[in-house]
Amino acid sequence: MSDRAPAIATHSPELEHHFSSLEQQLEASVMGMWVFLITEIMFFGGMFCGYMVYRYQYYSAWVAGSQKMDFRWGTLNTIVLLCSSLTMALAVRSAQLGRRKAIVIFLLITILFGLGFLGIKGIEYHGHWAEHQFPGLNWAWPEANSHLVALFFSFYWAMTGFHALHMVIGVGLVSWIAYQAWKGRYHSAYYTPVEVVGLYWHFVDIIWIYLYPLLYLISHKHISG
Repeated sequence: MSDRAPAIATHSPELEHHFSSLEQQLEASVMGMWVFLITEIMFFGGMFCGYMVYRYQYYSAWVAGSQKMDFRWGTLNTIVLLCSSLTMALAVRSAQLGRRKAIVIFLLITILFGLGFLGIKGIEYHGHWAEHQFPGLNWAWPEANSHLVALFFSFYWAMTGFHALHMVIGVGLVSWIAYQAWKGRYHSAYYTPVEVVGLYWHFVDIIWIYLYPLLYLISHKHISG
């Protein structure tokens, strides 16, 4: 027995006691995040299904409501999130290579993109509020089918609102790992938090990729003249 040192003595300081290696810890953490994301998919999936069912039943009201969606803001936000996914992926890759400075830089750029998305969404929300397009609290629709168009906007506010909440959480998480990266905590052998937060960030971006066509494209009719 004396020939063998306790296993914990050779462990990396980042390794939790219930894992045998950093590789196993990474795999377990990634799997845990995927399990969590599956529950998130079910959460958003319910709203997506409800949206599509009512769109089929009340198509004319959905088209009328979609005319109030600003195609330019939606497109700009889509570009912003796609860029943020790129910088997040580059941050993860930098962590795998042990490039501390690059990790911090790419994470900070990702944060800026996230804040930019929220800022653009805030401008869009303000416009809808000013036009009295918030069902219940601030609703006024001068045309026909007011209650059905209000249903469209209820889905709009709920779906984009929960997405924005996830984005706020994502910005907070990325800010935390950026601070840890600045302190030099992550290296080529240990980058689990960067990998896991990266998965969450990409998930939030993918949700928007589905929201964008549903809200801004498929029912929107560009009227010229």
